[in-house]
Amino acid sequence: MQGNLNVQTENIFPVIKKFLYSDHEIFLRELISNAVDATQKLKALSSRGEFKGELGDLTIEVRIDKKKLIISDRGIGMTEEEIDKYINQIAFSGANDFLDKYKDVQENLIGHFGLGFYSAFMVADKVEIETKSWKDAPAMHWSCDGSPSFEMTEGKRKERGTDIILHIADDCNEFLEEQQILQLLKKYCRFMPVPIRFGEESQWVDSETEFEEVGEGENKTKRPKRVEKKVPRIVNDTDPAWKKAPSTLTDEDYKKFYHELYPMNFEDPLFQIHLNVDYPFNLTGILYFPKVRKTIDPNRNKIQLYCNQVFVTDSVEGVVPEYLMLLHGVLDSPDIPLNVSRSYLQSDSNVKKIAQHISKKVADKLEEMSKTKCEKQAKEGESDAADKSQTFNSQLEEKWDDIKIFVEYGMLTEEKFCERAMKFALLKNTKGQYFKLDDYRDKIKALQTDKDKNVIYLYATDVDEQHAYIAKAKEKGYDVLLMDSVLNSHYINLLEQKIEKTRFVRVDADTVEKLIAHDDAIPEKLTKEEQDKLRPIIENEVDKARFTVQLESMESDDQPMVITQNEFMRRYKEMSQTSGGGMGFYGEMPDSYNLVVNINHPLIGQVLNEQDADKQKQLVHQLTDLALLSNGLLKGEALTQFIKRSVEMI
Repeated sequence: MQGNLNVQTENIFPVIKKFLYSDHEIFLRELISNAVDATQKLKALSSRGEFKGELGDLTIEVRIDKKKLIISDRGIGMTEEEIDKYINQIAFSGANDFLDKYKDVQENLIGHFGLGFYSAFMVADKVEIETKSWKDAPAMHWSCDGSPSFEMTEGKRKERGTDIILHIADDCNEFLEEQQILQLLKKYCRFMPVPIRFGEESQWVDSETEFEEVGEGENKTKRPKRVEKKVPRIVNDTDPAWKKAPSTLTDEDYKKFYHELYPMNFEDPLFQIHLNVDYPFNLTGILYFPKVRKTIDPNRNKIQLYCNQVFVTDSVEGVVPEYLMLLHGVLDSPDIPLNVSRSYLQSDSNVKKIAQHISKKVADKLEEMSKTKCEKQAKEGESDAADKSQTFNSQLEEKWDDIKIFVEYGMLTEEKFCERAMKFALLKNTKGQYFKLDDYRDKIKALQTDKDKNVIYLYATDVDEQHAYIAKAKEKGYDVLLMDSVLNSHYINLLEQKIEKTRFVRVDADTVEKLIAHDDAIPEKLTKEEQDKLRPIIENEVDKARFTVQLESMESDDQPMVITQNEFMRRYKEMSQTSGGGMGFYGEMPDSYNLVVNINHPLIGQVLNEQDADKQKQLVHQLTDLALLSNGLLKGEALTQFIKRSVEMI
């Protein structure tokens, strides 16, 4: 039989090649997906008793034969009528109509029209089909050279199933290279539900005929010799972990599967969430929480999306909430709407429901971890009584430092997640203790409530750099949080909005007496006239563009001078640097600091009373530089001069 394909155009295949596929390699996924479908249909017929023959070996085989690439299956095969229906009748009226309708569409579109088979013409200048149906019908042979003409005759195939034979075009010879095909099979087909064989691989096995002696004397014995043997290479795992019941898997099973997904990632994940939903949509998968590093590459180890175990994409925007995009793992759903070739995600209500469900499951898991206790190892040298009393931590505390960025970002971007997270989100203090938000407020409110009834949360971003400020706060009995996340400023703003009568203040934002304002004031040792005389002496020796001089009444044993930075200005400057819009004014402002002068310190009195102008200037320089040095702001030539001056003064 000869005929023309039922299309209204001179040549449909250049149209397919040019407009329907931007990525030629997808042809292999389409053809193997068809082979899997044919095999699965045969299994279904057998289970219902309609097919009574032996299933036999159902492995799909891919092989290279000179200029040909062949995909063979032992599925249901096709009759002459089925070839005519599914191959010869292309599922749209004409290429010209198609181009007019979809000329602005850039995504892959083949699967939308049932044209998966025709993707073969992306890489082949001739395609043959050898097929024999499971029904009592003759084998058929079909061939087409890329024109609308085809030829169909009785075939020679003896066994049930189908061979798709691609005569690879000269400009696509890379698809005749073993490594290229193996790479594509590993990318698209490694979890398909039917075994796929491609070539052979070497394995070390025990020989059945060769033996070697081991041991000495009476312990000498023989054992089979290990020999290298060529065995068929099966490229896929037909029963991946996400398809199994969570109750059947151990932590080791989950870790093993993680490294199967990401063989170049040698670190274990922190924990995982196994998804298994069948209503109101179908979704399975495993999401892993990795350790987040500052140098993390968001383009590596991305979440992989599958449709019935067929790889679709690792661009899962819309399916996974934005704050979870750094997670690793697999999602598999036949209910996510896919455009042609299963390649393009459409944002519809189903996708949004799935995203909401994933967010809910993450919140459920984190809340469960916050309630599950695990034994804590006492730290070496731990002396604080409160530290010793904490012999148990929750599972969330154990992982918090590694996952807090996920939680903070989620709270900032997803209102529903934020509501849930307010119950389990943790704060960590500089002693290494963890507290839920409500528990921490109860801990500090007695001592850290200011005169306006605001509870003041003191925090540091670097324990070493801000050590002096932390020490002064602790002397007052205050507790200091460690907040060192890149999202700090935004997250602190959020907590101030969510927790009534709350303010966060960094320990170096002011003197310790003013961090938490009370009604009681420290008496001033200098009169107003003496302060008016002192101010210009200090101001003349500092960079006025960078420092604002403030005279404060502090304890006499406090530092003579202290550097502070306004909480509001510093925080909004940091926020502008991470948000990128709407706050540029703050981001462009130079860093500014307060030079707080302790008017009750004896050395400040000495500065005021010094009659020698040079000595007075030298003393101001020395005290100013000490304040800068304690804050990590003394550098370069100024540091060199300070060291030289210190030696001269000693």
